[in-house]
Amino acid sequence: MIPNYIRHISVQTSKRNFGSWNEVISYFFNKKNNYATEASFETKPFRLHKLDNGPSTQITVTKDEAIELYKKLHTIRRMETAAGNLYKEKIVRGFCHLYSGQEACAVGIKAALRPQDCVITAYRAHGWTYLMGIEPFGVLAELTGKKGGNAKGKGGSMHMYSDNFYGGNGIVGAQVPLGVGIAFAHKYNNTGGVCVTLYGDGAANQGQVFEVYNMAKLWDVPCIFVCENNGYGMGTSVDRASASTDYYTRGDYIPGIWVDGMDVLAVKQATKFAIDYCTSGKGPIVLETVTYRYSGHSMSDPGTSYRTREEIQEVRQTRDPITGFKERILNANLITPEEIKTIENEIRKQVDDAVKAAKTDTEIPLNELTADIYANCVEKEIRNITPFNPLPHTRLGPAVNS
Repeated sequence: MIPNYIRHISVQTSKRNFGSWNEVISYFFNKKNNYATEASFETKPFRLHKLDNGPSTQITVTKDEAIELYKKLHTIRRMETAAGNLYKEKIVRGFCHLYSGQEACAVGIKAALRPQDCVITAYRAHGWTYLMGIEPFGVLAELTGKKGGNAKGKGGSMHMYSDNFYGGNGIVGAQVPLGVGIAFAHKYNNTGGVCVTLYGDGAANQGQVFEVYNMAKLWDVPCIFVCENNGYGMGTSVDRASASTDYYTRGDYIPGIWVDGMDVLAVKQATKFAIDYCTSGKGPIVLETVTYRYSGHSMSDPGTSYRTREEIQEVRQTRDPITGFKERILNANLITPEEIKTIENEIRKQVDDAVKAAKTDTEIPLNELTADIYANCVEKEIRNITPFNPLPHTRLGPAVNS
């Protein structure tokens, strides 16, 4: 059975046009080739909590912006497919949580961020790592435990970092207090930046989330809480886990916005609004991006014991964030089918080459295993598997975000 939240937002969606938000409001044509250089679209209505006004439901996109959004959406999908295949080949070990189906959340948010803004997320972090500046090889080599990885193969799936990106955190909900701390640092240092703090519906009931809601509002820190509601906390549907599934209202005294998380343009629009809200001195805000994951919770979860294959297929056919966006920009004449094919072929080659390189790369030597653990290492020795044979701590490079 399809969960209520999915049924509710799919009720008016057709398989052909992905809903009324596919309607193009206006075109601006290039007279030379009769293709648009700019187009305006309408999103589904946003739902507001403790806000008099919300984001505009109309958004204008240039051809270059549309191409960039599509490239990022498609790259994450191809990269996650590759990661899943590497896991099945037993080349990737340990945990591996895929982002397939949820790409519009990350891509839409990133499209609205400024250079001074920061991001922290949970363990479904491969796509975010790529968006925050790490090439697919750096992501895939990290998954395979090789030295070319983002963290030299020592972090794996859940622990990847880059400038202004604080991970990748393996403990459910633990990144939310850290995100408020990062946002507090922005306010304290007067950087003008915000911290986007992402968590899932499964973490939304944790006490630590409500504790830092309180702290964030007391101090009016510029934190954008983003609940990525993909319908299931591991194998438990939101309807079974939460007395209230309106996660955008969970901040109580903190304003919130419900967003169609399968629409990259809606997510971008809501994030721009949230940044303006936070940087105006009003304090934190909560976004709920309603989305869906095609894979199981992790690669060890087949994802079909608590939902049907028909449910997954229906979402793929009616609400897929990549297919939907592709249809919109094609219908708006922002891009040609030939251009789409060229982009997809280039991304396929890039990811395939990254997979080959990640397979053939080597691991770090043993003497680097205890390198770069601390930004400031007071103790010069690191405990080994026993306390009698410690290993030296060394610095090989500057700490990220220190």
